[in-house]
Amino acid sequence: MHPASRALRRAAAAVTVALLATAVGCAPQPEEPASGTPSAGNTCEKGKLDTRASGKLTIATDEPAYEPWFEDDDPASGKGFESAVAYAVARQLGYGKDKVVWQTVPFNKAFAPGEKTFDFDINQVSISDERKKAVDFSSGYYDVRQAVVALKGSRAAKAKSVADLKDAKLGAQVGTTSLDYIDDVVRPTRAAAVFGKNDQAKSALKNGQVDAIVVDLPTAFYITGAEVTDATIVGQFENQGGTPEQFGLVLDKGSALTSCVSRAVDALREDGTLARIEQQWLSDAVDAPVLK
Repeated sequence: MHPASRALRRAAAAVTVALLATAVGCAPQPEEPASGTPSAGNTCEKGKLDTRASGKLTIATDEPAYEPWFEDDDPASGKGFESAVAYAVARQLGYGKDKVVWQTVPFNKAFAPGEKTFDFDINQVSISDERKKAVDFSSGYYDVRQAVVALKGSRAAKAKSVADLKDAKLGAQVGTTSLDYIDDVVRPTRAAAVFGKNDQAKSALKNGQVDAIVVDLPTAFYITGAEVTDATIVGQFENQGGTPEQFGLVLDKGSALTSCVSRAVDALREDGTLARIEQQWLSDAVDAPVLK
């Protein structure tokens, strides 16, 4: 080949390579999946999520598992509001009851920083911006109010307003929204008594160590109806404005399952399943005086 022809071919090849490089550089590049959205290989295809145990859905809650959220301290029974919700979400995700594995995780540990051992946790955990720094939440599955429980005939039992509770000795479980309501809404003159478990708070109420305890409203109905029958619901707190307090399912921070689980919860809300489960298990928790 003539030297001039070889030179021309080399020049043409160089131009072609340069054009190809420019085209590749300008081509749209695949975006990184946003936190909590299904990535490639982990869509929301039913029964085929990228779960902790292949083909299984691992759900966590605390021990003991209290009524009315669970019955007989048995999360796997399907009885109780949260057990029923957990299985409804599992079905929506494509996992039957035989594909659900239950795990015990303490309340505070569920939303503490660090990698989780579960796919999601269900344990009356209120969604908050502070907790979202450490974990992901699904859409809310229950709109909740906080309530005050006191022994019948006590001074605290006669409270008609938040101001009437200022001088009371109040108690609540550590890490809960119930405790936040004492500190931020009531702002009592005496520091709140803080308990590791609701059982300890109930014992303190029975023994007169506190004047009243704060719990979510369904739990308040159960305590007064079955556990501390000489106690009464003093009243419930008003929503503090904006979005109502909601319980959400807890997931690992940045979990690829978050959007799938939220879609499942949203679908159960839209088709009336959540309302039916609430009516079945929490029908008593509908009427209590409002403390203003």
